[in-house]
Amino acid sequence: MHRGDIIQAAAQIFRQKGYQAASMQDIADAVGLQKASLYHHVASKQEILLEILDQAIDVLIADMQAVIEAGGPPEEQLRQAMRAYVSRVTQEASLAAVLQLEHRNLEPRMRARHVARRDRYDDLWRTLIRRGVEGGAFRDVDENMVSFALLGVQNWMITWYRPEGRLSALEIADQFADLFLQGLLPVTRPVPA
Repeated sequence: MHRGDIIQAAAQIFRQKGYQAASMQDIADAVGLQKASLYHHVASKQEILLEILDQAIDVLIADMQAVIEAGGPPEEQLRQAMRAYVSRVTQEASLAAVLQLEHRNLEPRMRARHVARRDRYDDLWRTLIRRGVEGGAFRDVDENMVSFALLGVQNWMITWYRPEGRLSALEIADQFADLFLQGLLPVTRPVPA
């Protein structure tokens, strides 16, 4: 039994039942272990939750850093960032759901650690927006509000996205990007006659 298998199974159980309703016995059953044996791999349900959240954030940070490091026009970086995020949310739905819905169940010390990591990720979105504004590709906007809006729109896909739906995840990401990019474009005013 690998620890990664336990974490993946726990993410699925937390997504289905919610953190509070899930038990260590549920996790042990999912991976074919006795409950006592499970404790040889993990110390607690809190440890599992924190590891799921850390794993999810670390992957998102790596994706976002890759987009930023690839360079290119801010408009294209925003589109690629949204495509990367939507791909993760839809391909790793259990991790995404736990990240969005269960972080509040962390004990205060662990929550503070998690929030610091999440803030690093959020800052990458703000950096992308700020660079677009500073370079003139985007109009002067509040980068915090834009990043909240961008992430909010994408985050809630966990509640309504279906792989068999009318649009693929990347088609949805492109439609989101089109909407946001139209809103971020500098406003051009007609020259008075």
